[in-house]
Amino acid sequence: MPDRVDIALSIEDDRWETNVSDVELLCERAARSALVAAHGQDPDWLPQGPVEMSLVLADDGTVQELNRNYRGKDKPTNVLSFALYADGSGEEGEEEGDWAEDEADEADAEDDERNMEFLSSEAPVPVILGDVILAFETVEREAREQRKPFADHLTHLVTHGVLHLLGYDHIEDSEAEQMERLETQILSGLGIADPYAGRDPSEGYRAPDDPGGSAAGPVSTTPER
Repeated sequence: MPDRVDIALSIEDDRWETNVSDVELLCERAARSALVAAHGQDPDWLPQGPVEMSLVLADDGTVQELNRNYRGKDKPTNVLSFALYADGSGEEGEEEGDWAEDEADEADAEDDERNMEFLSSEAPVPVILGDVILAFETVEREAREQRKPFADHLTHLVTHGVLHLLGYDHIEDSEAEQMERLETQILSGLGIADPYAGRDPSEGYRAPDDPGGSAAGPVSTTPER
């Protein structure tokens, strides 16, 4: 169930709290709503046991550095999602080659036994979904340019970023439509209008980090690792 997910929130720029009262509650509510909606689409997706993710309310400088280091784009964007579980690393292991000598197998078994002693069944290691990082200046500017309440735009971007952690994407048009439909559903439940309303359908879907994309949609990305 989504309530098993521990959401760690870090506020690295005081302006978030200045612009949104109870910003922690807003982010928690948006993230939980995304988790619940995704769970409704696929109840078996979340791994068993404890699960963790982080939300970081940062600034343009922090996001620009991450964008440059991980995506080769030396500019800020509004939200970055670093998915650690949805990319398969949490579900599938790498194939291992055969050991040439029996001694290696015995040593490996001894290591496994020591690890089992360390990882007590009373304290299971949580699965990490990933991190969502937002840039204050970019989010504020977009909200102003799009004539949206800052809190509504932030809610949308948190929702969008969390869905990326859960495996949703917008590379293909069909994926984009599914993701947008779920976002709109989530935001409607939070009393926020459709953020994609008013976009010209004839333009087709534009990648969110495309400068020529519609102002109605978010400018968010999932960095390749």
